[in-house]
Amino acid sequence: MKKVFYFILLVFSFSFDNENNYKFAVLKYNGGGDWYSNPSSLKNLAIFCNEKLDLNINPIYDVIDVGSSEIFNYPFLHMTGHGNVYFNDFEAKNLKEYLLAGGFLHIDDNYGMDRYIRLEMKKVFPDLDFIELPTNHEIYNIIYKFKNGLPKIHEHDNKPSKGLGLIKNGKLVCFYSYECDLGDGWEDSSIHNNSYEKRLEALKMGANIVSYAFTK
Repeated sequence: MKKVFYFILLVFSFSFDNENNYKFAVLKYNGGGDWYSNPSSLKNLAIFCNEKLDLNINPIYDVIDVGSSEIFNYPFLHMTGHGNVYFNDFEAKNLKEYLLAGGFLHIDDNYGMDRYIRLEMKKVFPDLDFIELPTNHEIYNIIYKFKNGLPKIHEHDNKPSKGLGLIKNGKLVCFYSYECDLGDGWEDSSIHNNSYEKRLEALKMGANIVSYAFTK
């Protein structure tokens, strides 16, 4: 098992000049929440990253079950939804092993998943709590500069947006965008009628997340 993990770490530590074609994956989970929200988001984020960061990400993303061994094939998992999330013990263990092996999870609260995802991520890392990342954290500065931290893309309860993280062994393994709804900003422009400026802000923040996930 350790040899497998070491191999995975090598796969995850690719550089930006690698010519291989990588894919994003949407994390499919149980509990009734709509994990399939914002279907055009990752496609547009991949296209933006390819154009602006000179990456080679396949715009056609995959859908992967949280309990599947296939998650180890993806350096970046995206998780979103509005409602309930549930991980059984095996799924929580699988996700933990993936994150410890060098994978990265981005959770984007599309509204309503906060009280569920906090409980389920406690199954993954019982010893960790989400902490708010300071504005000088690398994820806000690695490519594009966000001096005020996570931007506000979509209004829900008039609460400020918060970029939260789970840090294990000194490394950010999960970034949780709360009260922000980055995925809305990544979607096709006709869906939410976000301004060009707002969509660009969301895509730039997404590019920072991807850059961090691919290089750290």
